[in-house]
Amino acid sequence: MKTIFIILLTAFALGCGGYGSGSGSGSMAAGAPHIAAPLVPNTATAGSTAFTLTVNGSGFVGQSVVYWNSTAHTTTFVTSSQLTAAISAADVANAGAVPVFVKNPGGTGIYNNQPPQNSNMVNFTVQ
Repeated sequence: MKTIFIILLTAFALGCGGYGSGSGSGSMAAGAPHIAAPLVPNTATAGSTAFTLTVNGSGFVGQSVVYWNSTAHTTTFVTSSQLTAAISAADVANAGAVPVFVKNPGGTGIYNNQPPQNSNMVNFTVQ
């Protein structure tokens, strides 16, 4: 009985079994981003054409995504303090306040339990 226990304990310690075994690959979740208001531009006229929205703030990473009215938009990482997003004419077809936020990715691999992080929400005004 002692021999089996020692073999199992040794196998676990060497990464040959149990939770956490394997290569240990993956990436940790990025921290929560923050949007510094105002958005650029911060208003548009209802029915206007497509434009590029600039989001300034902090904590942005290469996989950050800008959400416009809860929908992910094509996002370009500029720096850790700036992103741009493609806003279509359909996005500004109707007047109203549009919530905008940024989502950073969650963890992968062995860090899979780390959820994505959302920024604060800033409103864009369609007049």
